[in-house]
Amino acid sequence: MLAIGNGAAGVILCSDTRIMVALRHFRYLVALASEKHFGRAAKRCNVSQPTLSAAIRQMEAELGVPIVERGQRFQGLTPEGQKVLDWAHLILENCESMQHELSTLRQGLFGKLRLGVIPSALPIVPVVTGPFYRRHPLVSITIFSQSSVQIQRGLDEFEIDVGLTYLDNEPLSHVRSLVLYHERYMLLTPTSGPYSGRQSVTWAEAATLPLCLLTPNMQYRRIIDSIFNQVNCTVTPDIETDSLVNMCGHVRTGHWSTIVPQGLLNLHALVEGADVIPLTTPDVTHTVGLVVPDRNPPSPLATAMFAVAKGLDIQGPIDRGEYLKPGHFIEKAS
Repeated sequence: MLAIGNGAAGVILCSDTRIMVALRHFRYLVALASEKHFGRAAKRCNVSQPTLSAAIRQMEAELGVPIVERGQRFQGLTPEGQKVLDWAHLILENCESMQHELSTLRQGLFGKLRLGVIPSALPIVPVVTGPFYRRHPLVSITIFSQSSVQIQRGLDEFEIDVGLTYLDNEPLSHVRSLVLYHERYMLLTPTSGPYSGRQSVTWAEAATLPLCLLTPNMQYRRIIDSIFNQVNCTVTPDIETDSLVNMCGHVRTGHWSTIVPQGLLNLHALVEGADVIPLTTPDVTHTVGLVVPDRNPPSPLATAMFAVAKGLDIQGPIDRGEYLKPGHFIEKAS
């Protein structure tokens, strides 16, 4: 016997068949909330639209609450429907975690791990995914380039399993975190520029250059802007982009400069032909790490990712500019 919910909205499922039906209906609801369209949700679930609509109506009847705002097209969930959706996410996640744990006992960890990563940390991802895959070869990994806001939302809405994001700048909620490294900032500037050959450049000096920076929806850009504000400089970049590769490409034209995280320097092809100069006054670092939802039981895939990451020395290879050398995944001594 399985109980779902409590109080007047509780439903007791008394057979394996009803349990399977309930799980299927929860998947329909999750798809509908994500797609915001009955037809697209039905297609995602490989059923007809009438089948999906009937399932939602059956859930409403069994729970005794309205789930969907009624209209000619999908208009959103009712407050009760949002609560049911929260439970649906949790129940489906727990069922998947149970299946993973049971299967792991037989054949090792398997499945698909979804990882959301802020753009400035994308060069660091192989440091974690390489050792993880070596230890868990049956797990496939999907990596999404996302803003920190998208990562928080993805964790809250069960769309990603793990995030790689800033831990100490803008607040995170309902997560567990693991520090990986401290991000430092460098000026990437043409070799023909005014600061070529310098050992360091101040942030105020960098503000005088024609700049290409990330878009303001990225936390990395907001960090850069806040540092410029500390030295009483307001920067209006000539070019904004959501791609680190695009930023570096504009530097290679010989006109623009940009500000890059130190970890990007390990991708030598992106910075070749330009000067890389430490930024000072102020000297600033920010902490980057893994985050997972603070839920019980935790996801086996997320738990495994944390376990692998705890055994990695990431800061040292970043500082030495060597972590992307073949086979260079440094694990801490146990």
